[in-house]
Amino acid sequence: MTTEAADPHPLLHWWRNHVITSVDHRSVVEKVEDEEAFDGRYAFMILMSAGIAVLGLLLSSPAVIIGAMLISPLMGPIIGLGFGVALFDAVEIRRALVAMVLGTIMAILFCAAIVSMSPLQTVTSELAARTRPNLFDLLVALFSGLAGAYAMIRGREGAIVGVAIATALMPPLATVGFGLATANWTVFFGALLLFFTNFMVIALSAAIMARLYGFGPRLSPRQTLFQTAAMLAVFAALAVPLGLTLRQIAWETNASRQARDIVSQQFGDNARVSQLEIDYTAEPVRVDATVLTPSFVAQAERSVKAKLEATLGRPVGLTIEQFRVGVGDAEATQLARAQASERATREARAVTQIGEQLSLVAGVPTDRVLVDRDHRRAVVTATPLPGAGLEVYRALEARVAGAAEGWTVELVPPPAVPGGVSFGEDAPDAEGSRAIATAIWAARRLQLPIGVSGAQADMVVAALTEAGVAAEQVGSGNGAVTMRWLAPRVEPAG
Repeated sequence: MTTEAADPHPLLHWWRNHVITSVDHRSVVEKVEDEEAFDGRYAFMILMSAGIAVLGLLLSSPAVIIGAMLISPLMGPIIGLGFGVALFDAVEIRRALVAMVLGTIMAILFCAAIVSMSPLQTVTSELAARTRPNLFDLLVALFSGLAGAYAMIRGREGAIVGVAIATALMPPLATVGFGLATANWTVFFGALLLFFTNFMVIALSAAIMARLYGFGPRLSPRQTLFQTAAMLAVFAALAVPLGLTLRQIAWETNASRQARDIVSQQFGDNARVSQLEIDYTAEPVRVDATVLTPSFVAQAERSVKAKLEATLGRPVGLTIEQFRVGVGDAEATQLARAQASERATREARAVTQIGEQLSLVAGVPTDRVLVDRDHRRAVVTATPLPGAGLEVYRALEARVAGAAEGWTVELVPPPAVPGGVSFGEDAPDAEGSRAIATAIWAARRLQLPIGVSGAQADMVVAALTEAGVAAEQVGSGNGAVTMRWLAPRVEPAG
């Protein structure tokens, strides 16, 4: 019988001896301590991020809000708090909490000051969206905390930019500042709950990830069980109210579908519900509908109102605007015009949104974004982002493309060094494969050939060539495999 077979926990044995031992724990702890420190740089970036966030919320501009997420330094102390919990290090926990609390207070007060001086003090859609946290917000924070801690442990700091965008820690704080300045306590406490949820879940998930990678003192089984139970209890306490909020949102979504069906049935198959808006916060519930119909239906509001109240179980205030369209060909023509107008409006909104998002992530004015409406294609050349590697630009392009359905989005990155390719036994490992994929993406955007050097350069050159990227082996055939850009190839004149 082999030793591994005798081991009652072979997977745990493998994790301890092959994964945990590969981590430079001292270096990671030093890096975490550096990121969580409260200093002049941290305070300045907090204020700038808060200012950008609150202006983006007041203007209801997603592009500006993303800019605030990109420069926000809040992830540092939150990850540091998680590591402090994992290490049972009171000094670490205190340092992270001080940076977190001071940064939070500074952000809220700075945003409140800006809002108090602003002529715009209405609750925009972007502000309202950050006052109702739900279970999905908790899950986003959980995955982001795990990803952020993993990036810190495994040396993938570039991924922190994507994590910062995903968690959106600063916009809820800016919304809290708005609520404080306008004395809107519904907005204040709703946004504060969202921030507190993100903060706690990220810290807890970072602590879990740190313990998995061997950070922390040796504890007895009882202590370990107690710590785990405490983390799960806090997570459950957060999940319950957020789950109730999610249930309410699900009910409203189903109610909207039922309301549309009831209005459609009242006017028949030849009519079309052009617009339906429902305000569930009003008392009674406010429903406004616009219907394109070939003939007016008398007493439609009374009949629909009775059915809606019976279905929703709540009093309803209803307004239905009926627009008569022609019969036969005339009806089809008018309906087609209405549909074309709606499509044109949606398309114009999509073009504006894509242009704003690309200009933000690329760091250029919107007029530098090339948008081809006919072919639904958008291209922009990015300016260098301090500390960002090619993988960051690739992730930013993917994020914008994911929100631009049906569009081809291309972000041309600065010619940052492609970097090295790590190998397993006889082939690139997972990290090396990602480096090759990123180099292929960047080479296609930059239209540059790649030079590869190192002991196994021929395998990387083959992979690049197979993907249609011009590549060649250069330099020494020994040592680690690295990639670099070569000068563009000039074809000889005919």
